[in-house]
Amino acid sequence: RRIMSSKPVSPAHITVRGPGPKQRVTLRASLRDEKGALFQAHARYRADAEGELDLERAPALGGSFAGLEPMGLIWAMEPDKPFWRLVKRDVQTPFVVELEVLDGHEPDAGRLLAREIWFTLLLITTLKFFKRYNAFLFSSLGPGLFPGIIDIYGVGGGLLEYRASLLAGHGFATLAVAFYDFDDLPKDFSNIHLDYFEEVVCYMLQHPQVKGPGVGLLGISLGADICLSMASFLKNISATVSINGSGSSGNSTIHYKQISIPPLGIDLKRIKVTFSGILDIVDIRNDIVEKFENPSMIPIEKAQGPILFIAGQDDHNWRSDLNVQTVSERLQAHGKEKPRIILYPGTGHYIEPPYFSMCPASVHKFFNKVVIWGGELRAHSKAQVDAWKQILSFFSQHLGGTHKGVSPKL
Repeated sequence: RRIMSSKPVSPAHITVRGPGPKQRVTLRASLRDEKGALFQAHARYRADAEGELDLERAPALGGSFAGLEPMGLIWAMEPDKPFWRLVKRDVQTPFVVELEVLDGHEPDAGRLLAREIWFTLLLITTLKFFKRYNAFLFSSLGPGLFPGIIDIYGVGGGLLEYRASLLAGHGFATLAVAFYDFDDLPKDFSNIHLDYFEEVVCYMLQHPQVKGPGVGLLGISLGADICLSMASFLKNISATVSINGSGSSGNSTIHYKQISIPPLGIDLKRIKVTFSGILDIVDIRNDIVEKFENPSMIPIEKAQGPILFIAGQDDHNWRSDLNVQTVSERLQAHGKEKPRIILYPGTGHYIEPPYFSMCPASVHKFFNKVVIWGGELRAHSKAQVDAWKQILSFFSQHLGGTHKGVSPKL
């Protein structure tokens, strides 16, 4: 009895051959992250009349999910440690995913019928570390010129590379950049200096593998607001993707030359505490007054290139769907066209690449306490798949590339 599968970096086609006709089986997937935390999901199935189980045709009868979900065993994995986020820090080592077939519908007691191991290596590209910019550059294998993208994460700090590595696999030279809490960088994000990022843009455009004439920007959360600020003040920005950005300075002062955008600030009295003691910080930001001319708003009307706004409508870090509406109104008030906005219902704050486990709550670095990030498992997971397609299509359209366009679809 054996399982046939492909790597779960892309959609996997999983079939099980060998069970008896109409036999009840349970499939269980598991992996351990780099700190040893165990992530697992399971689902109950019934083989067909020929004794075969094809997850593209057979609906799950229950477990971590139900219904026809060919990749459910991957995106539905949850950690055994509470409030733990799945993060890949070393892209040169693989995720090891174990898939087991168990007899019956009891995942912890059924007899083991088969086991398959996946080694999922995210790095399918070349990379080089640049100490001066606290950044890793990922580029496609082989010679040539590639569209350039700068990738920035948020309040978690440090240097996260896995999204940049995956983008490079689609033909983009991608620079993952740290801006605080990494090596000799500042230990907090109270002051963000765009001059640092301007140097990064210049470096990218001078790199022999980057074709120019401009670069793309991709950011999530605070990283998205840094990208929006870069697009507003810096030259040679051809396209920007903001994932759950706020459109304001948040808790930071943003500096460029002689210009400073003051922090919007927060009101800690607005924090809500759930019955289980988890913080809900969705409404703690100070209100944006003075309509669209609040001095803490990013002057996004100055941006030259197109911007794609992606927002989860169940984001509990802040109200991303309302934020993008405010930004859109500001743009139109300044005579600009309405930007492209994709809203995902049931989707929380951490919109990751496809099939990454959803993180509904974890420790927030600023508060050092567990906060709600939001999201409903199925809706959030499907949004991650679609958002990734939209990002690739957007950058291919505006930076040049071979990825075909797609229309938003959940």
